Amino acid sequence: MDIADMDMNEHKKLNDSVAGTSGMVEKPTPADYIFNVINYLFFGIFTISCIFPFYYIFINTISDPSYVTSGQITLLPKGLTIVNYVNMGKVGDLWTSVIVTVLRTVLGTALMVVVSSLAGYLVTKKEMWHRQLWYRMLVVTMYFNAGLIPWYLNMNMLGLTNTFAAYIIPGIVAPYNIILVKTYIESIPAEIEESAYLDGASYLKIYTSIIWPLSKPILATIAIFGAVGQWNSFQDSLILNANSPHLYTLQHRLYIYLNQSSNIGALASSGDVSTIANSLNTKIIQYTISMVTIIPILCVYPFMQRYFEKGLMLGAVKG
Repeated sequence: MDIADMDMNEHKKLNDSVAGTSGMVEKPTPADYIFNVINYLFFGIFTISCIFPFYYIFINTISDPSYVTSGQITLLPKGLTIVNYVNMGKVGDLWTSVIVTVLRTVLGTALMVVVSSLAGYLVTKKEMWHRQLWYRMLVVTMYFNAGLIPWYLNMNMLGLTNTFAAYIIPGIVAPYNIILVKTYIESIPAEIEESAYLDGASYLKIYTSIIWPLSKPILATIAIFGAVGQWNSFQDSLILNANSPHLYTLQHRLYIYLNQSSNIGALASSGDVSTIANSLNTKIIQYTISMVTIIPILCVYPFMQRYFEKGLMLGAVKG
């Protein structure tokens, strides 16, 4: 009994010791406080430095043009007005460029996501014919390219000049996104797919019913990459569709307007040209068009943010 009592006492002391240890909270040292203060200050200043340029442009676009011209706008807008945006709506072909950019962003991103997910799934299948060869050929394209002139000659030979397809077809296959999808799919437990295969499901059925729903985080991640790239792209419009003004993207229009902002009256398709030219100076034109190109993508990004970090991290765990 004495030995049993001793064992029970020792066991109780051990439990109390473990409980006390787990309940202990280490008290921050002065060095910890100093580190936290410096850390918060650094990232606070960094965040403000990133946000302030957008904020400064925005308050100038909603301020009275006379205050903007005289340089009186610093931290707060003065003479709130939306006349700058209303006048920009009268600039010729701006809305056509908006429609073209929205269409290329939606269609190009959707097709890229579908093809990337399907290709990423295929290269995970060991029974795919020469899987390693095709995958390595895909990866090589990330590091080597022929250059601008051969690229243009190739696009011209394929009939992808002065056509809307020039915005869609070249971006359908995105090697980096395919690699992300492949890595993410490989992190999904193989037993899920095997059980479906044993039940008689085909590869297409497994892909549409299992792989696609489980891959939503990584698909949302590459959708963000694709949408931002499509929205901000203007080189293809500048080079491939130079002779088709009706196919100019919003970024291409921005480039043109920024270079010709002193002649804004010549770009107006309707309204009193002299009124537009007098109410918008060069600085306001640049600020307003910049916000027109920035705001839409900033509005879409927060809705995808909840998928972004999870998809990017899980898709990059394996090599």
